[in-house]
Amino acid sequence: MKKQAMDLLLVLTCVTLFAGGCAKREVVRIDQPLAPGANAAGIAKAEAVQAQQVKAESAVQQPAAPSPIQEQQAAQASVSEAGELAAALESIHFDFDSYTLSQQARDLLAANAQRLKQSQGPKVRVAGHCDERGSDDYNLALSERRAKSALQYLVALGVPAERLSVIGYGKEKPLAPGHDAASWAQNRRDDFEVLAQ
Repeated sequence: MKKQAMDLLLVLTCVTLFAGGCAKREVVRIDQPLAPGANAAGIAKAEAVQAQQVKAESAVQQPAAPSPIQEQQAAQASVSEAGELAAALESIHFDFDSYTLSQQARDLLAANAQRLKQSQGPKVRVAGHCDERGSDDYNLALSERRAKSALQYLVALGVPAERLSVIGYGKEKPLAPGHDAASWAQNRRDDFEVLAQ
């Protein structure tokens, strides 16, 4: 009987030592119920530590939102850049019934490609046009082929394809209103429309 009491006492002593352990800091989480006997100072300290952790995590995950003034300045800079780019891009012209790029058109496209690569911002739509001769359907298709021809050349020169799009206007938007060879030559063109962002 004495031996059983001694064994029981030894087991209780070991359990007490393991349960009590060394003096450790008790970490209290806000979302967990408090253990009985936890003091108010420990709770306050745990809440402060958790608040700092949450603040640090949110600072890393969410960049500070720009102020309204910064947004307005960015919008003005974007509009200014778009206006400068639109003024700098030059139209190219085509021969009658053709969407083949002439050497002059290639030279102008090379200069336009440099400007586009420097700007990095606005998107540009290549707008193809035709003179008044020919059917509406034929001119729409030809004007689109002209725009695609310029787009492909710009992409080959290093302009990102996602910044470019095409549209064919056919004979709907003539530059020159006349009905002679000089007017027709001006109307067979690709223009570069800078798109608002």
